[in-house]
Amino acid sequence: MEQSILTEIKNAAKKSLKARHNELADTHRQMDILNGDLFADGELPYFKDKIAQTGQFPLKPKKLEILQINVGYMCNQVCEHCHVDAGPDRKEIMTRETMEQCLEVIRNTGAHTLDLTGGAPEMNPDFRWFVEEASKAGIQDFIVRSNLTIILANKKYHDLPDFFKKHNVHVVSSMPHYTRNKTDKQRGDGVFDKSIQALQALNKVGYGMPDSDLRLDLVYNPSGAFLPGDQTALEHDFKKALKEDFDIDFHNLFAITNLPISRFLDYLLASDNYEDYMYSLVEAFNPSAVANVMCTNTISVSWDGWLYDCDFNQMLDLKVASKVKHIKDYNEEVLNDRNIVISQHCYGCTAGAGSSCQGTVA
Repeated sequence: MEQSILTEIKNAAKKSLKARHNELADTHRQMDILNGDLFADGELPYFKDKIAQTGQFPLKPKKLEILQINVGYMCNQVCEHCHVDAGPDRKEIMTRETMEQCLEVIRNTGAHTLDLTGGAPEMNPDFRWFVEEASKAGIQDFIVRSNLTIILANKKYHDLPDFFKKHNVHVVSSMPHYTRNKTDKQRGDGVFDKSIQALQALNKVGYGMPDSDLRLDLVYNPSGAFLPGDQTALEHDFKKALKEDFDIDFHNLFAITNLPISRFLDYLLASDNYEDYMYSLVEAFNPSAVANVMCTNTISVSWDGWLYDCDFNQMLDLKVASKVKHIKDYNEEVLNDRNIVISQHCYGCTAGAGSSCQGTVA
């Protein structure tokens, strides 16, 4: 039964939820589900009530460390569990004008990490210009989140490994599994082989090598309605398999929990796993993970310049609870005085060892 549902989802997922006019393309509908009977009837506690029990509500930011900028939702892939609902049919792209506003913030921010994401950020027509300009700002850690296959998608992207190297970019790449079947199941047919070729190309220019300063990290997220295993053990398995089978090296593996939003929420509902998954998240709640969730040290900027506490809130259109809501009005001091906007999806970041764009947090 579940296999037939997964096949239907896979066939449908050749387009984004938005292009399919799926009801979950409406963030209000997603919020209705997240605030629905499971929580409204008291079966499970609201996230705000759960963290209040440990004296952690309201959730407040700490020192800003990471400025995460989404330069557009366009992507060459349409992955099953994508929380961005990215794909080739998404036309939301950051303009150079908004990039200029971001650059002004980057030059003056107290953050030590700049994290560019998408979609496939490389598909933004001003991506290279933005990287060149941003790299002059002296940011300590300059991350680009790449899906790997973009490197092989078109001739104009083939030199990305050299471009990344020139600007000392820290490459963080999605890799659902070290086997073909599990990767292609989540990301599409042929993605595994292209990802392997891309990793080999990055290794060739020095990325991921044991003594190299050219950082190459991988991101793992589960392929179904379950929580990730131990990050250290997963990293060991990935390193062993990729080295033995393909002579690939990388530095670290980040294990990320799938949050119940967007396409993963669509999968949970279609496969009748939503309630069980929410129970799993709530039962795995770890109060020590709350203190270090990424929204406490990150500001997320959308393609059109709006500010959010994290990338997941951005996809639910939950803007920061501050009078400063757009990059053009950016004021770090004012933003640091806000309360962080939370909802039931936040259980995904506090389950087990916790989860963030940088992996586990507890």
